[in-house]
Amino acid sequence: MNFGFIGALILFTIIISHNVKRQARKKRKDEKDFWARETQANSVRRKSLDNLIYIRIPLEQFPTHLLNDNATVLECIETLETLTEQKIVNLTGWTNTDLKLEYGTANITVLSEYDQNYTLLVRTLQKWADELIDAGYEKEASVIMEFAVSTNTDVSSTYYRLADYWLSQGEYFRVERLIHTAEGLRSSNRNAILRHLKEKYGAETDRFR
Repeated sequence: MNFGFIGALILFTIIISHNVKRQARKKRKDEKDFWARETQANSVRRKSLDNLIYIRIPLEQFPTHLLNDNATVLECIETLETLTEQKIVNLTGWTNTDLKLEYGTANITVLSEYDQNYTLLVRTLQKWADELIDAGYEKEASVIMEFAVSTNTDVSSTYYRLADYWLSQGEYFRVERLIHTAEGLRSSNRNAILRHLKEKYGAETDRFR
């Protein structure tokens, strides 16, 4: 009988059992902490929303005169025109519990609307930019994407396509700015965006410092 093998198997089983129990304890603690925060959040009264960073769409700065026969472009412009009349706030990375703790339970519905408006905004901006790029209007598309980045969008293609454009123009320092902006994102997409930018564009920017 191979006692060494049996001993190793027993040790392996003990380690696995310990890890399973540790993960179970962590899960129970995380759930307990979540419900404690949720209970606290539900008791927070309505607070002022004056300190929110509201986003204004500078539609007058965008190339609305281009591709006026393109149905997708016209749809994007129409969507943005509608959004100019709405309140828009980037709340990416905030959970409902976070929002209730910060601004009160009574504000959760309106805050969700502001955030939904933001999601629609950045998706529409990139859809428009894609159409312009495909038609050869990279410079005009960069204006739209730069605005999206200024709002801390987490739409990955905005960063990638803008980085491609700036590299094509020899504006390497602007790619570094994109990386810096991505580093400050609260989004779950943050790490993927950063990894792609650094792996694909990092060496290029380093060569021209």
